[in-house]
Amino acid sequence: MAKKSRDEIDELRKKSDDDLAKELEETHRQLFTVRLQVVTRQLANTSLPRHTRKRLARIKTIQREREVAAHHEAAGGEA
Repeated sequence: MAKKSRDEIDELRKKSDDDLAKELEETHRQLFTVRLQVVTRQLANTSLPRHTRKRLARIKTIQREREVAAHHEAAGGEA
């Protein structure tokens, strides 16, 4: 299963900043839908909310890594 999550992370890293922002918005919408389905007991796959939250965290982590790298480059690479 670790291989699957590694592939998902690599797929996210290949996306541009704009595509990543769109992916984040789409995942937020999916999480809302999943939470609604949990409350109304329409969700058969009980692991889906957790998977969706982890995907959100991965996207935000990649965005933050890029932000820090850009800031570091703008500062001239000084520590």
